[in-house]
Amino acid sequence: MKKIYLDVCTLCRPYDDQSYPRIRMETSAVQLILSAVERKMFQLVWSPVHIKEIKATTDQVERIELLYLIEMTQISQNIDVQATRCRAEHLLTLGLGVADAAHLAYSESLQADLISTDDKFVKRSNVIKPAVWIGNPVAFCEKEELL
Repeated sequence: MKKIYLDVCTLCRPYDDQSYPRIRMETSAVQLILSAVERKMFQLVWSPVHIKEIKATTDQVERIELLYLIEMTQISQNIDVQATRCRAEHLLTLGLGVADAAHLAYSESLQADLISTDDKFVKRSNVIKPAVWIGNPVAFCEKEELL
């Protein structure tokens, strides 16, 4: 089963202001992706970075719902933590931010497509030539023919 890694900004998309067409479109794509996860088409994976970012979410309902989503997808994720940390540190030197570097390093370690609504992160990551596919939720849905 294909693994997918949604960064926190993507998981939070349904809680964003839906008055913008792009946000509504990405929200629909995220919902399609999560529905496909429920149908066992994909395996949703996550990292400790998710927990840290979600716990920092100020909206209590959003925080609780996101932690529940993560808890419901708990799987055994055997990775080399030291190698992942080294990769994240290397990605920092290439211009990614701390959280973005960690998300990309974990998605590579887990061999999971990385889905993000952060255009700058996607663009910078693709310049680096990551070991995994990275793109926004709509592009993922198009690639996987979920639309």
